[in-house]
Amino acid sequence: MIVAGNRCITIKGTRDGLILFMDDTCAFNDLLVELETVLMTKYLADDEQSIRIKVELGNRYVTESQEAQLKALFDQQQKFIVEEIVSNVILKQTALDWKEDTAIKLHNKVIRSGQVLEVNGDLLLIGDVNPGGKVVATGNIYILGYLRGIAHAGVDGNKSAVVAASYMAPTQLRIANIISRPSDQDKDGGMMECGYIDETGENILMDRMHALSRLRSELNAFERRILHG
Repeated sequence: MIVAGNRCITIKGTRDGLILFMDDTCAFNDLLVELETVLMTKYLADDEQSIRIKVELGNRYVTESQEAQLKALFDQQQKFIVEEIVSNVILKQTALDWKEDTAIKLHNKVIRSGQVLEVNGDLLLIGDVNPGGKVVATGNIYILGYLRGIAHAGVDGNKSAVVAASYMAPTQLRIANIISRPSDQDKDGGMMECGYIDETGENILMDRMHALSRLRSELNAFERRILHG
């Protein structure tokens, strides 16, 4: 339900609070003036409960200083809790960093004993990881070959990351800060397996690779094609 409309600001009431849509064609100073007026309206002032606010900026980029100005207006009225300020626009460097961190990095090589391969984003290795070799990624690790060395996925703390290999017999498997080593009965390894952290966030479980489409539905279509051959 739309509860208020102004030249620069439209307010929508939801079950969780209010969403303020800021017209991105308005000058920022005009936006501040109108926001101050809106926050003093009778509709908002008469509500005794704390009001949760989400601010939608549209296609407007705001600096840290401008964002602080917005928050300061809400802080003047202690009843408001600003949960999120969202913009469709980000800095070019931020976008490039995001692309770098989420891209799949393809390597066609064998990781031999003593060698370490580290990437930002997901790693797709076409080749083997020999005992004493190590592969590390901030995202997922997919190995089209033998994993007999060490694999560390989600190195920056991403517990949703997975490790999958055509033949899984690692000396150590690590996801985020969780470490798993094979038991004596698992030392022979298995074909087309994956490792992932369970729902408790404390243990790494092993399963058939096709289980990833159920366990990690957020995997994109390209990754699913890799996993299912």
